[in-house]
Amino acid sequence: MAGDYAVIALYIAGMIAIGWYSLRLARTRSDYLVAGRRLGGLMYAGTMSAVVLGGASTIGGVGLGYTYGISGAWLVLTIGLGILALHVVFARRLVRLRLYTVSEMLDLRYGGSTSAISGAVMWGYTLMLTVTSTLAFATIFTVLFDLPGIAGVAIGGGIVVLYSVLGGMWSITLTDMAQFVITTIGFLLVLLPVALTSAGGLGGMRTELDASFFSFDAIGGGTILTYVLIYGFGLLIGQDIWQRVFTARTPRVATYGGIGSAVYCFVYGIAGALIGTAARTLYPNLADSDNAFATIVADLLPSGLRGLVLAAALSALMSTASGALIACSTVTTNDLLPRLLQRVRPDAGVAMNRVTTLVLGVLVIGVAMIVTDVVAALTVAYNILVGGLLVAILGALLWRRGTRAGALASMVTGSVVVIVSMVTRGLLANEPIYYGLGASLVAYVAVSLLTPRTPDTVLRTWNARLSGHGDGPGEEEPADGVVSGQPR
Repeated sequence: MAGDYAVIALYIAGMIAIGWYSLRLARTRSDYLVAGRRLGGLMYAGTMSAVVLGGASTIGGVGLGYTYGISGAWLVLTIGLGILALHVVFARRLVRLRLYTVSEMLDLRYGGSTSAISGAVMWGYTLMLTVTSTLAFATIFTVLFDLPGIAGVAIGGGIVVLYSVLGGMWSITLTDMAQFVITTIGFLLVLLPVALTSAGGLGGMRTELDASFFSFDAIGGGTILTYVLIYGFGLLIGQDIWQRVFTARTPRVATYGGIGSAVYCFVYGIAGALIGTAARTLYPNLADSDNAFATIVADLLPSGLRGLVLAAALSALMSTASGALIACSTVTTNDLLPRLLQRVRPDAGVAMNRVTTLVLGVLVIGVAMIVTDVVAALTVAYNILVGGLLVAILGALLWRRGTRAGALASMVTGSVVVIVSMVTRGLLANEPIYYGLGASLVAYVAVSLLTPRTPDTVLRTWNARLSGHGDGPGEEEPADGVVSGQPR
């Protein structure tokens, strides 16, 4: 195990070093929250892939492959579909708006404040997304160091909080690129071929397993549809995803970088399902399918390579956790604190953002030590996000007749119906998202048609911003005259 320890130690040291280096890049609010809106195509595609492919996609994706075979890829495939739809249909407009949060977009489009509700829903989503990614650290550190789950959460979460606090989005972007490379090598180029070879290839797996393991619909049509609604649509509207879109240098960069990221997600999803299927062939009696990833890594790979693949898994977890953490911090400082505390301004300086990120990071680690079910926590987060905000957000972008009153009614109705349905039907049931979306849509359309249209002055401002000609939020300059977001 000495080789594994050395690889993991180098990886952790590298992440902290990048965070420390990024400290001097994050000199303004724009630098800290959206990397100065300076990312090019390759870096954009890498960081977008890194943020969406986390613990659920890696450990959970392999676990679904262990349970259902190749159809276990659907969770990650729907994430790829969401990323593809976002960048083909909406990304260019989002980049031109030059915003920081989803709630800002809603306020701009509807001509009044919606952030009390939309910000609260988005805050809950980003917090729980950070918790689920942090919780998954326990699996890796338990396998590698035989540590208790709580210790694994504390170590992994502490590293993420440290480099996120130091450099904000610049730190996260640079670490994401390193993590993207490590994940590609470890997961796709090392673990996938080793797992398939050890299981006797597709022929060997077909001999040992039921034919359903090689059917793309074995997981069930209802589950696939639910994944599309929760994860596919969730990726269209999540603050953690939009905040990455806002980092693009130009609308063109966002579009083509995002399409590249979606293709990568498709490949990653199939790879995870195949690794899980191979694990089912080799270890058919695992008590917990989520242990399939750690089991196959620990049993098949030699020291050193095992450390590389575990570092790849850590990379997937850390990139999603850090992206969700900075998103939660942005919503807090931009949408919520200014409404709760009059002395806090939305354009508060970098110091306020760092303090908020630190406090939220500590909160996340504490919650992750209590929560035990990763999939349930992630489902709750996405159910509330999609059920509460999807209709109002897509309505803002697609339906001119939508009004602020309709948006508020849809947010409240959808969120309440989703929560009540999860309580009555179960956290993992398919019905809550159906009921929530249906109720939200009816409330949005009905109230919008019954209330006065959005004023033309508001829509003119909205259209000007969409075309790239309106005034976006001010970007303060660094006090020493150094160009923000660039190394000296």
